Amino acid sequence: MASKKVSYGFGRILNIILAIIPITNIILGIVKRAEKKNWLGVVLNIVLCFIFYLVDLITIILYDRLVLLAR
Repeated sequence: MASKKVSYGFGRILNIILAIIPITNIILGIVKRAEKKNWLGVVLNIVLCFIFYLVDLITIILYDRLVLLAR
């Protein structure tokens, strides 16, 4: 079974650059969670955007994918 990798859909370096910029990180995080129909993740990303920004940034740098509420 193929693993479902959830990232911003770009190369690793561009993903890291987009994750570092807060506004793109928040917007792309919301879009990716909405694409996966994860509405709880979308709402939490809007409400707790600073926490999601830090977690998304760390997981993009370490694993090159979104981990928290993005599957």
